[in-house]
Order: sequence, then structure tokens, then C-alpha cells
Amino acid sequence: MRPPLCAFHSKTRTWAAHGHTTPDHPKAHPLPRYQYGVFWFLLLAVLWLIGPSPAHAAHFRVGVVGPWSCDPLFSKALPSVAAQLAVNRRLETHPTFAHSMPRPTWVLISLMQHFRWAQVGIIASSEESWVETSIKVANSLRSHGMPVRLVVTIGNDPGSVRKTLAKLKKVEDLRLVIMCMHSALIGGGPQKLLLETAKDMRLTEGSLVFLPYDTLLYSLPYHNVTYPALRSNSKLLKAYDAVLTVTIDSPKTSFYQAYQEAIDRGEIAGNVKPTQVSPLFGTIYSSVLFMAHAVHRVKASGEWLSGGNLARHTHNLAFQGFSHPVRTNMSGAGLADYVILDTDGKTWDLRIEMAADMVRFLGRDINFPHGISPKTDSNCWFIKGIICTGGQPSIISLCLCLCLLLSRRRINHIRLFRGPNKILLTLDDVTFINPSLSNKVSSYRLMQELNIQIDNLPLQLLRNFFCCFFGDWAWLKRLPHGTFRNINPKTSDVFELMKDMRHENINLFLGFFHDCGVFAIVTEFCTRGSMEDLLLNEDVKLDWMFKSSLLLDLIKGMKYLHHRNLYHGRLKSRNCVVDGRFVLKISDYGYNEVLEAAKFPYTEPPAEDLLWTAPEILRGPSPGLYGSLHGDVYSFAIIMQEVVMRGPPFYMLEQSAAELIQKIRKPPPLCRPVVSPDYAPMECIQLMKQCWNEEPDRRPCFDQIFDLFKNINKGRKTNIIDSMLRMLEQYSSNLEELIRERTEELEIEKQKTEKLLTQMLPPTVANALKVGGTVEPEYFDNVTLYFSDIVGFTTISANSEPIEVVDLLNDLYTLFDAIIGNHDVYKVETIGDAYMVASGLPVANGDRHAAEISNMALDILSAVGTFKMRHMPDVPVRIRIGLHSGPCVAGVVGLTMPRYCLFGDTVTTASRMESTGMPYRIHVHNSTVKILLELKAGYKVQLRGKTDLKGKGGTEETYWLIGKDNFEKPLPVPPEFKKGQMAHGLQMEEIARYKKKKQSWYITMCSYLTCLVR
Repeated sequence: MRPPLCAFHSKTRTWAAHGHTTPDHPKAHPLPRYQYGVFWFLLLAVLWLIGPSPAHAAHFRVGVVGPWSCDPLFSKALPSVAAQLAVNRRLETHPTFAHSMPRPTWVLISLMQHFRWAQVGIIASSEESWVETSIKVANSLRSHGMPVRLVVTIGNDPGSVRKTLAKLKKVEDLRLVIMCMHSALIGGGPQKLLLETAKDMRLTEGSLVFLPYDTLLYSLPYHNVTYPALRSNSKLLKAYDAVLTVTIDSPKTSFYQAYQEAIDRGEIAGNVKPTQVSPLFGTIYSSVLFMAHAVHRVKASGEWLSGGNLARHTHNLAFQGFSHPVRTNMSGAGLADYVILDTDGKTWDLRIEMAADMVRFLGRDINFPHGISPKTDSNCWFIKGIICTGGQPSIISLCLCLCLLLSRRRINHIRLFRGPNKILLTLDDVTFINPSLSNKVSSYRLMQELNIQIDNLPLQLLRNFFCCFFGDWAWLKRLPHGTFRNINPKTSDVFELMKDMRHENINLFLGFFHDCGVFAIVTEFCTRGSMEDLLLNEDVKLDWMFKSSLLLDLIKGMKYLHHRNLYHGRLKSRNCVVDGRFVLKISDYGYNEVLEAAKFPYTEPPAEDLLWTAPEILRGPSPGLYGSLHGDVYSFAIIMQEVVMRGPPFYMLEQSAAELIQKIRKPPPLCRPVVSPDYAPMECIQLMKQCWNEEPDRRPCFDQIFDLFKNINKGRKTNIIDSMLRMLEQYSSNLEELIRERTEELEIEKQKTEKLLTQMLPPTVANALKVGGTVEPEYFDNVTLYFSDIVGFTTISANSEPIEVVDLLNDLYTLFDAIIGNHDVYKVETIGDAYMVASGLPVANGDRHAAEISNMALDILSAVGTFKMRHMPDVPVRIRIGLHSGPCVAGVVGLTMPRYCLFGDTVTTASRMESTGMPYRIHVHNSTVKILLELKAGYKVQLRGKTDLKGKGGTEETYWLIGKDNFEKPLPVPPEFKKGQMAHGLQMEEIARYKKKKQSWYITMCSYLTCLVR
């Protein structure tokens, strides 16, 4: 991952011509990411000359922009100091100025040409500026024909560098490696690590040459200079034997000397030593000085200050730069001499003279490692206008090209008959709508053997225009009858050209059908038919937006064909088809080329088919067979008339097709359709008239037509589908809101349904049933069950209306349901007046089940004590409650209306405890009492004695639960029964009072009704 791009900052100051300095506050401005041009930092110098004449003081506003603040080596160039020094010196003695240096790529190519090193690789450090530089250098070398084999980036760790060099090692025939990073001689850490790792991997032993890129940008001091990076690092010194350092020549004064002289003259503060300053200082100095002199020369000439005038005044200049001479040629290009330093970084052996574009030998050979230099490449890499094959002999290259050409031709020929993209189709590849057609193959071949004429073939074979091709409908464009035995190369080329056509407004060519004596071009089927069909369909409403969309599709399709140097020649409305999305597609392209290439017999089309043909083609031989680019423009104009007027060509002239063709062939007068301005914008009608101009050269091309048509629509989109979508936008918004509301309602109903389901079944069981799973029966070691019923319910029901019984049970069980919600219990079911509750299932709760059921039973008994029936308020509602604890099995029974049921002796015993109980009593089995007493929660029980439990085979001790410590709710007092009274029903006197009251009410009502009748 690359480190983030360092923000560029601008440091600006203002200097006056008389030497007075007005400092501005340095201000950092984040700048956008620029293309770096010649090198990877951006240097801007913008100057203003204030005043009408040279007599006035000149003020220079200089800005130096670059990654100075975030790169320690860049910051050593002291950009502000260099700019100020250049302006000050410009104001004193320098009369002229020029570009400070040539393009580094030219220097590289001159060096590569001298040593004949063409195969080059580029390695960049991870800084964004150097990565951009490597890409620019690679593109520049490739534009000169140099084979750049590798462009890679290294990280800051040894592992990343080793991986990069491993890639480099795999590249065969590599000669030169350009290092886009800071030079190790001035403190570049990545280059130092790269060279040391290359030394370890034995890449510095003569097979490769490494060249630093940044030294091309400035004058590196080399006279009597010892670099600490080489003196203190023996490994780097040995690795540097494989490095060629190319830098700007400074024969008289080195950069360090020039900087020290500026300090001695007081031009620069002496707080920084020359060896602590980057030589890039000199490049910045020259760049700022160049702008100052260019502005001065333009001002002196009296011309307007502009980029063009600045460029003109930089030709044929020469002056002394900061430490080296600088000059320009006649075109203003910078010229400088470069030296190639020896491997020790001190002496120099070759000079690159950019003015003569040559490398001059200075008397010493380059000291390559072990005396071995990289191999040379073919000289053809450096000759303009020659395609280099890497040094292979011409005869071999010619044979290779010929073999490739023949192989390509053979592959294309095979593609015609085989594979999924084959072009030549038979009845084995297509299926016709009439299924009996496939059975005609054998009969046709038999007819061929018997020399039967093709006119005797079935009509289904001759009149079928549709087929099924790989599951999709296809359209067949029939060709004239003839013999079609072999595919010649010209026909094959036409088919391949048609197969390669891919555009939204070009109907796809699927193949060429040739079987049973039928020859047809197979294209994609469009459901809306042709444009002619669409225009004749009165059910389709065509407004101008609709029409312009069709015309724009036609323009784009023809534009695509003409860009491929292919004319249509048969363009008409019936050859333009419309698909299901109302997108127009051009069909029948290449039809004439197939006829000509396959040598089909020519027959002149009827006059009705020539109404779209241009006049110059009608006057030539074989009209309808040959076309032209200008002829397609004329055909487009006639189609425009059809679309605008929504009628056939020339229909308003009310003449026959033969008469119209004769008039078009032999003007004057010119015969053209008459179109009213009421049907289309005036610009559209003017464009139509330009397109059917009698002079072909005066007709616009489709590129011009496209631009003009866009202006007619004022740049608005004319896609029909887009317009339909805009029309449905409001409806879509409303529909989305409606869907959202319905979704919310559905979610609410879903929650209600799930809540109801969990009320009927345990949640775990309900979830299993919702996903269609099975519910396995579950065994519980110990649970407590509750049973209760209403005393005398049969008597109450007999003396009540059914609806009154329902109201009674609903009121009572609603009360019970509210109570059990405060306890850890599960309501199993209600059957009639019986109410069954369990604790300890479906989720086990330890030994708390007995306490939970006991607490619930006390709450229910207390609530029943004050409960009143709506229709019998004077008749008490008494319940019997039975409790028992023990094991049981729970499971879901049935598929229709499934129920969660409990099974086992515990259920039977609990039911017996309820049936043998007494009104307003909680009858508790010994098993439950033991658990309650063990809990030591203050439950109060009273021994009832031996009770005969039916089905248990004897009597068992049972108890009454009469209360609990801290239970302060009132409990109803159980009634006392005399001898002979029923303990399991209502007493006769209680029901008698109700009957008497009801009878009295009945008599009163009857008397009232009788009075009303009278």
C-alpha cells in the first residue's frame, strides 16, 4: 500500500526591483494533484510587472510550489532562498534567461543509444511523486519505441525490496534499470537499501547497470568531492560499481563552490553549510531566473504579457546558471552538457552533448564490475520508422509473419463452420416455426439427386422468415436463389466484418443460413418490427420526443458504420427495426457486400425499393447494389421525411414510384418531398434539406448530423424509456409509499399472528412448527399441575341461556388469565369449566414449580371470592382446586389444530385431587406438600386425612392449602354442609332464590306487555 500523497505547499514572497524585500506571511495552500511533466515536483513562478514603463519599479511575485514540507531531502533545496537569490541577481546584471535544462528522457535515450541498451526496467520508491515519475518516464520511453520491460515500486523494508528484485531477475535480456528515487549520494535511503540488496542477490556483477534518475535534474558536485554515503559503507561502495551516475556538467565551478561564493558575497545567510544543501537548489534558482528574464524581455519589447510571448523570447539564449552554463536552441528548448561519472562517483569519462545529440568519449573507459558490461541490443531499436524484432534476421521475421497470417486465415476459416460462434448455419443449428420444415431436409437432398427444380420446394420452406436460434427468435433476410458451394476469402472477410459489429443501434448479425437451397442472413429478432411497421401502426401515438428518439438512434447507428469505413447502401425504414425497449437498430448492413462477394446474380429492385436511393446512385450501373457514404445521408433524409410526416416516401406528391424514380434520375426540376413546418422544428426541416442535397459533397456527414440534431433537442435526452420512466416517476413514488404502508401493516399483522400462536402453544413449539419441523415429546422429572372447575356448573348451565354461559366462562377465565401472568406457569388448556395450568414446563424451573402453582391458586381463590356472574349476581361462583406434583411427558398431538398436551399419572392424580376437593378449597397432594415444606416459604397446610382417589387402588393422605405467611389477600370461607346436603353442587335454596327472582321478572314483563297491547 502506497503512503498518502504529500500535500504540496506554496511559499510566496514579494521582491521589489530596487532590492527592498516585503515579506508576506508564508501560507500553506493544499494544491490539486498535477501531472508532473519533466520531473516529479511542480515549480511555479508567477511574476507581475507593475507600472507603465521601465522607469517604474518592478515588483516580482514568486511562488515555488512542491512537496517541500514533508520530504527532508526536498526541503534541503531551500526553495525560498533560491528564488530570492535568482530575483536579486536578475535585478543586477543578468540581461537574458532561458530554459535551465533539457528533458531528462532525451538524455536517457542518448545514453541508451550510445551503449545500445534498449531493454530497460524502472524501479520507483513508494512516494507518490516518484511513482508518478516512473509512469511518466515509462510512457515517454515507450513513445520513442523503447521496450520498457518492467515498472515496479519498492517498499521501505528489505523484504519488499528483495521481492521486487526477484521479479527484476526473472526478466530476460534486461540491460538498464532506472531508479526513480532520491540518490543514495545525497542521503536517499530507498536507493541505498535497493543497491545493498542487489549486491546480496548478485545483481551488481555486470549483467545490469543501475542509473539514478534524480541526478539528471541538477548538477551533482564531482570535483574533489567524497560522499560520506560511499566512504562509510563498503557494501554500498562495491554495489556502486554497477551504477552510472549522469548529471549536469559544471566544468568550472561546482555547486558547493558556487554556494560558498554566494555566502561570501553576503547574498545568502551563512547559517547552512553548502554540503547541507541539495543541488536541486540550482535547478530552482534557474527556473525562477528564467521567468524573471522572460517577463523582462516581453516588457522591454512592449508586447502584451502572455504565454505565447514569453515562449517566443526564450530562443537562442545563453547565460551562466548557478553553477553551470545554460543555453537554448532556436526553438527555445533547453540545452546542457551532461557527464557520466565513474563508479566511484568522482571522475568522469563520457560527456553527453545535448546540442549535438551525441555522446563524446573523453579518454577513459567505463569501469564496469569485473570488466563485464551488459550485452548490447539490436541497433534497430534506435532507428526511427523501423519496427524492431529484437535483433532477429529479417527472413525469420518475414517467415514468422507469414506463418501467423496463414494460421490466422485458417483459424478464421474454421470459425466459419465450427464452434459456438460459427457463422455458416444449417438446419441443425436453427429451428423454424413450422415443425414440419425440419423433415424437408432428406426430401430436398433426394430432389437434388433427382434434379428436381427448386421452384417445386414446399411453400413453408420458401416463405418462412422466422426461426429459433439457440433458444431466441431470429430473423432471416433471404438472398436470391443461386449456387453457394464454397466460401471464398472475400466472402469470409465480409462475414467476419459483420460478425464483429457491436453497437446498441446495430442489429446483431448471427450467421449465414445455407441449406435446402435457401440462403439467408440471420439477424436478431426485434419484437416491434420495422420502423415502417411502427409508423403505419395507428395505435402507437408518436409525439416529437418519440420521433426524435428514433431518429437519434438511427444517426448513432449510421455514425458507427461510417466510422468503420462501411456504407450501408440499402438504408430504408423497413431495414430499421425496433426492439421491445423502442430502441432502433439498423439491419441489412453488409447485404450488398455478401451479394457481390458470393457472386449472386443481380436483379434490379422494384421502383418502390429505390425511393430511398440517392440520385447519383440511381444514375449509375446496378442501382441498389452499390452505395456510398453520401448516399446513406440521402437515404437518412428520406427516412426523416417518413418519421416527421408519418407516411411513405414522397406520398404527398401523389405519383407512382416509377414516375418519381424517373424524375429523380433526370432533373430538373428537383424532385423532393414537401414537408410542412407544422410537423417538426424548423431546424429539423433545414437539416433534412441539407441531407438530400443534389450535390453529394454538400451533404453533411453523420458526425455533423449528430451534433446538429443534439442542438435541435437542446441537449435533452430523447431516449423513450427515459421519458416513460419520467412519466411514471410520480406513480412510482406513490407506489413506494403505499408499499411501505402495506409492509408496515403486514409486519403488525405478522406480530399479532405470532403473538396469538405463542399464546396457543409454547414459543419453542410454535417456532418449530413455523419452520415445518417436528416437535419431539419431552419428559419432565418433576412438575406441579393445577386443576379447577366450577361447583354446580351443570345446574348453572341448565338455568342459563347459552350466551350467558359463554359470558360467564369468558369473564372468569379472563380473570384467571390475568392472574397467571404474574406467575411462572403455563396454561395448558380449558375444557368446559375445567382450567388446567402447569409449572415446570415447557421450561424447567427447578423446585419453584410447586411454589408458583400454590401462589397462583391462592390468588385465584381470593379473586373468585368476589366474582359475580352478570346474569346471576346473587348466585355464588365456587371453584374446587386440586394440586399435584410429579413427572410427566409433554408433546404436540395432531396435525390439524395441534395441541400441546400433558401425559402421565401426575395428570390423572391432579384431576382426582380437583374432583375430590371441596368448594373454596385448595386440595393438595402429599407430593406437593413435601416440596412446599422443603422450601420453608411459610405455606400453611391442613391435614384432610385419608382420601379415596379413584383409580389409585386405595386411599392417600391429602391436605388443604389454607394460606401462606405474608399473604394478606382475603380468602372466601368454605361453606358448611349439613347431613344430606350435596358437597359438589349448588344448594337448592340458592338456585331457588334465583328462579323466584327470574319468575318475578318474567311476570312483570308480561304484565307490562299486556298493558301496552291494551
